[in-house]
Order: sequence, then C-alpha cells, then structure tokens
Amino acid sequence: MYTIFGDESQNPNYFRSLSFAYPLAIIPTFTLRVEIMEEFKDIKVLSLEQAMVVPYLTYRLAHDGMEVIRLEHPVYGDPNRLIGENILDEERMNAYFLPVNAGKKALTLNLADPEGQKLFHGLIKELNIDIFTTNQLPRNYEKLGISYEQIKALKPDIIWLGVTGFGPDSNEPAYDPILQARSGMMEMTGESEGDPQVVGIPLPDMGTSEHCYGLLMKALFKRQVTREGSRIDMSMFESCVSWMTVPITLSILLNKTIKRRGNSHEFFCPVNVYRTSNGYVYIAVGNDRQWKSIISLEIFKHLDIPEYEKNQGRIDDFVNINQSISDVTQNHSSEELIELFNALTLPISKINTIPEVIEDPLVQKRLLYSKDPKTGTEITLPPPPNMTPFLEDLDRMLSFPPRFGEHNHEIYGKVLGYSDKQLADLKENKVI
Repeated sequence: MYTIFGDESQNPNYFRSLSFAYPLAIIPTFTLRVEIMEEFKDIKVLSLEQAMVVPYLTYRLAHDGMEVIRLEHPVYGDPNRLIGENILDEERMNAYFLPVNAGKKALTLNLADPEGQKLFHGLIKELNIDIFTTNQLPRNYEKLGISYEQIKALKPDIIWLGVTGFGPDSNEPAYDPILQARSGMMEMTGESEGDPQVVGIPLPDMGTSEHCYGLLMKALFKRQVTREGSRIDMSMFESCVSWMTVPITLSILLNKTIKRRGNSHEFFCPVNVYRTSNGYVYIAVGNDRQWKSIISLEIFKHLDIPEYEKNQGRIDDFVNINQSISDVTQNHSSEELIELFNALTLPISKINTIPEVIEDPLVQKRLLYSKDPKTGTEITLPPPPNMTPFLEDLDRMLSFPPRFGEHNHEIYGKVLGYSDKQLADLKENKVI
C-alpha cells in the first residue's frame, strides 16, 4: 500500500484530482513522500468461512501478516474440520482442514441469535475490522446481519467481499467439480476419446481465491487514497470461465470445436508426455526453432523431414510424431533426455511425484511450516506464490491451524470484555 503526503493531503478529493491530472514524476510544486507499508500487520480480517474458496483466500492474506479471524457456527462449524484422517486424535482437527488454515485465529458464533448479533457488532467495531469476507449463500446475508449495508452502517470504510457460486442474485449451491463441469474445464481435460475429467487440483476454488486477492488489494489501495470502503461480489463461475480464454475466443473465431486432447496440444506439436526407460517426461515444443534444435540431436534425426519443418505440418501428423518420439524416449532414461534437452535450452521436465516436488531445491528453500504447541505435530505447507517479508520474519513458521473456537476467550473476553461467567452462559446457550 502507498500513502502519498503533500501540502493539501488532508483533502480526500486532492488524491483523486492529483492521480488523474498529473503523473507523479512531473509535479514540482509539492514535496511528496511515498511510504510502502512494510507489512499488512495492522489489517484485520473477519471471515465467515468454510470449505476451501474463502479459507484459501484468507490463508493467502495471513501470508502478508494480516490478522485473520475465522467465524464458524458453534454447532456445525466448518465441514472441512471433519474430513480426512484424525491425526491429532481430537475432534474437528482432521487432516483436510489443516493445509489452508495455518496463521489464523478461530471464533465460534451463532449469527442467527440476537446475542450473536451483538457480539458480531462488537467484533466489527472494537477490533476495527478492515475486511469482511464470506462464502455464505446470498439469501443468508440479511438474516445473519452480514450484508454490506448492515456492516457498512457499523464501519463505513469496510471492505466487504461476498463469494458465491453464480453471483449475488443466485442461491444455487456450487462445489468445485460442479463449476469445472459448467465452465467447460472438464470438457477441456482428459483423453480425446475418453470421458471428461476434473482438474487435479480445485482450480475453481483456488483460482477464485486468487482473483479475490487481487480485488481486495485494489480495494485497500482505493481506501488508502479515497478513505472509502468497497463492496465486492465475486462469482466463482465467472472466475472459472475467465480462465477459458483460448477455448472461447477461438471456438467462435474459427467456428470449430475446441475440446480435450489428452496430453497433446491443439495448436503446438510436439507437446506431450513420453515414456522413458525409468518413468515419464513432458516435452513441449513452442516454435519451429525449437523443433529444429530437437532434430539436430542424433536420436531424432530421422524426424528431419520437410513436412515437419513448420508447426502446422507437425500438428497435421501429431499422432505419428508422438509415436515416433515415444519409440525413441522409451530407450533412454529421463535424466539422459533432460540433460540432452537442457544443453539446447529445450523445454522438458520429468513428471514428478509429490514427494519429488517437495525435494526440489527450489521448493525446499521456500516451504512453510506450522507446529502444534499442544501435541508437537508439525505440518509442512507449500511455498506461497511469492515469499512475503512477514513469512521471512517468521522463518516461514506459521501458527498452527486453530482449534474450534480456540480464540473465544482471548477475543470475546479480553478484547470485548465478557466475563468468564458470561462466556460460559453464551456457550451453554450455543451462541458461541
């Protein structure tokens, strides 16, 4: 985030007129100071979240040092707490919940109860919440008291984000595979003559999270400049379809069917998985120059024929080319082929297993960790998309994923001032 100070900086309209009228580099009349926030540690996020899409988003925000507090219903909680192996031998801390919830705090709260509403209002105001996020169905916004208008009345500059399956006017439920099916992702995934397949990771969930991350950063910048909050409605379906750039544009432009082709590519050849003597490699040729380099290798000289000189000629005969390359590669080890290709700066990779990915030196030095102070259990987390100063300061060690309602006493008691007796009563009445 950037804060710009000048002689008239107390006027909020000054920033708007300045940014549109002048490039900063050519303003001689003001002494400007640009400060870059070292961390986001003063930003507080309150999130009514469950499953994957919003939890992954707030996990990313926690990487920046934001204080993330997740809200869960005191009876039902996040269903993902109950999925996977119970490695800690305790309720609601199963394995599937752990990967995207490190670095957070957890509260339980029944927002359908008037006392729960009172607590919620206290959280928004007393904690001075900057960002509120939820993946509740839109029909629940008003009755739970979490609509943008309701929260804005409590905190005018709130940044509000609602993530839905198909937009704020739809209450249709959506899970990742449903979105993959409807958006065309499954139609583009799998063998050409086989059934459509789901993508190996939950791209609709995580892709939407990344889109939300960018929108929140824009909203934070807007608020820093204008002092105004924002309402953001994010449709997972729209997020998914936005990834379909080539299939949608070219299917209309070329008036042809664009669909799955297994490991090969619609527009480039050779691009495929090839068996080796000890595993598999993926070879990707992106232009004719690279093809010329491949056929300069002794083992591929037999493919140096005029029909294959241009990409289109190779595409026209991609079945035979793939078979011819496979006939060669299966007689050589993955390591030998990688050495040959790397010497010519040709794109190739071994098909790594997950343990092999973890052992990659580029991954090893950026892995994240989290250790449970109660049991000593340590979990390993994948590297962030970009290593943040906050994570570096922590030596890449995040706080352990929070237990169900773990921070009720800390926040409701110490921050909002509720006594132990009041908290016990609220728990007995299933408000927290």
